[in-house]
Amino acid sequence: MSGHGFAASRSTPDEDQTAVAVADHRSVPSRVRGLLLAYLALTKPRVIELLLVATIPVMLLADRGRIDIGLILCTLLGGWLGAASANTLNMVVDADIDQKMKRTERRPLARQAVSRGHALVFGLVLGLASFVVLWLTANLLSALLVMATIAFYVLIYTMVLKRRTWQNVVWGGAAGCMPTLVGWAAVTGSIGWQPLVLFGVIFFWTPPHTWALAMRYKEDYRAAGVPMLPVVATEAQVTRQMVVYTWLTVACTLALIPATGWIYLAVAVAAGLWFLLEVHKLYRDTLRGAEVTPLKIFLKSNEYLAIVFCGLAIDAVVNLPTIGSLF
Repeated sequence: MSGHGFAASRSTPDEDQTAVAVADHRSVPSRVRGLLLAYLALTKPRVIELLLVATIPVMLLADRGRIDIGLILCTLLGGWLGAASANTLNMVVDADIDQKMKRTERRPLARQAVSRGHALVFGLVLGLASFVVLWLTANLLSALLVMATIAFYVLIYTMVLKRRTWQNVVWGGAAGCMPTLVGWAAVTGSIGWQPLVLFGVIFFWTPPHTWALAMRYKEDYRAAGVPMLPVVATEAQVTRQMVVYTWLTVACTLALIPATGWIYLAVAVAAGLWFLLEVHKLYRDTLRGAEVTPLKIFLKSNEYLAIVFCGLAIDAVVNLPTIGSLF
């Protein structure tokens, strides 16, 4: 009786195959979703927020008093594709490092959710798409600037500087400054002194911003063999450098004042004083040997840059007489 009951409860081979097929069918949407999310993660979507912060205000400044929504959207699309390409190719090169760092071990290539070959093709296609979009909707100069950005970020920063010198983010940060030049070029077809000043703002802002994060994750970088400044220097030395670069950042924001109005002047001065006080406080705390939370400076540096560039955007849209025109 019990044997008959056991036999009756067993499934046939056909039933087993049907059950597996149903399970596989049900898992297809989740696998596709997971793969799509992995490819999206390759582009580092959160990092691309800097693109929006930098590009839109610069374009508004270049076309002061006028808003060309179509050109702005097309430039943002082309810029996003370029940044996504650079970030993807960066992950292809850094796959070995990412596997050694807790902060990056869940990235797609580190956990082998996407093959390096497929990621390489994906990154190159994104770069080509960026060039085409900007060339067709803006101009050739903006498209070439994005190509130069991708090449510099991958070939110079990722493949050379990052693993060899503590100044990696100082010079490598130039890639993150390029949206200022791209946005200006998309509007004017040229490069002026104003985008070069804004290039300097982001260039000097990048080291203290990145070093604050690296202080938090310095053991990760040490394990991966990446000589970030917090890995090779004391906290006091790192925060002293952060103070220097923050002063240079604020000085660059003030250098733009002749091309702007009173709104930008007020925002740049107030935000600069606030951020300088925060970074100086971090430096003083490290000198006293107090426990510090550098991640707060990392977050506040994001807020600072957003405030300055939003002030610039509002100033350009309101289009009051520039301070330079008053003298």
